[in-house]
Amino acid sequence: MGLLRYLGSRAGRLALSLIAVSIITFGLLQLAPGNFADIQRVTSGATSIAGTGTESMLAETQARYGEGTPVVEQYLTFMQGVVTWDMGPSYRYAGRAVEDIIESAFPVSATLAVLAVLLALLIAIPAGVYAALRQNSKSDHTTMFLVTLGHALPNYLIAAFLIIVFTAYLGWFPSSGWSTLDHVVLPVVALSLGPAAVLARYVRSSMLETLREEYVTAALAKGGPYRTVILRHALRNSLIPLVTVVGPLLAALMTGTVFVEALFRIPGLGYYAATAAASRDMPLLMGTVLFFALIIMVMNLLVDLTYGFLDPRIRAEGGWGRSRPRKVSTQPA
Repeated sequence: MGLLRYLGSRAGRLALSLIAVSIITFGLLQLAPGNFADIQRVTSGATSIAGTGTESMLAETQARYGEGTPVVEQYLTFMQGVVTWDMGPSYRYAGRAVEDIIESAFPVSATLAVLAVLLALLIAIPAGVYAALRQNSKSDHTTMFLVTLGHALPNYLIAAFLIIVFTAYLGWFPSSGWSTLDHVVLPVVALSLGPAAVLARYVRSSMLETLREEYVTAALAKGGPYRTVILRHALRNSLIPLVTVVGPLLAALMTGTVFVEALFRIPGLGYYAATAAASRDMPLLMGTVLFFALIIMVMNLLVDLTYGFLDPRIRAEGGWGRSRPRKVSTQPA
């Protein structure tokens, strides 16, 4: 029952957080200069609705979010659509419902994020272990310098550099699309370098702390093989803190692919969110922002649950796990 109460409490806070995000996003859209119709007139049909929009779709959008509808009613209508998973048609992408766009785009962003996290782990774990085993050496300083550099560079700058080198100069990989394995390489690399730098620092710090533990020192003093002690004892325990980092990192990548997807023209949620923001496509932008927020909150909840199962003290502090009361004997000793 403690776990159910905890989940109920987190679900309530999640719902309130989503409502707050929706109000802030909708309010900023109302305060932003211009609207979809104004941008459509200025760009002379460049936002695609002019040439391909049907009269029925235009009538439906005006009925749901027309200029004559009060702002509060527009917000309530959209939120009702969120609850029923019927958010109406997109302004920019004529004839496509917002929920259909999210359903088709989310697997693309999720695939991109998962591959980037896997590549980041493949880079970070060896780099962090290597730096920890050579603490304060030139190798350690060089590795940490590269890690800091990778963390400082934004992913869109890395993406632009990769396009210039591997597409424009070498011609090895395409610069746009999402249909073959060649299209996957550059965006995954661009997204993985920053997280790899963060994870490498975590691995190094955790590895250094584990190497100072008494059981590692005792295993080495007993003559245990150095490689076995490092891999089987020190490394295994050093990777436990990564559980609390990889989850939010994966959620951040799923919701932080806007610039990379826009540069490589990948049909993911980030790309649609960027185009919706540029054209003031209120239903699509609201839908993607709320979906992004939901992903982050659910991933944080899963990380908290995972960490709680690994550590009983977390369950006790969170109020969703209680140790069984010890039976006290009433018989005299």
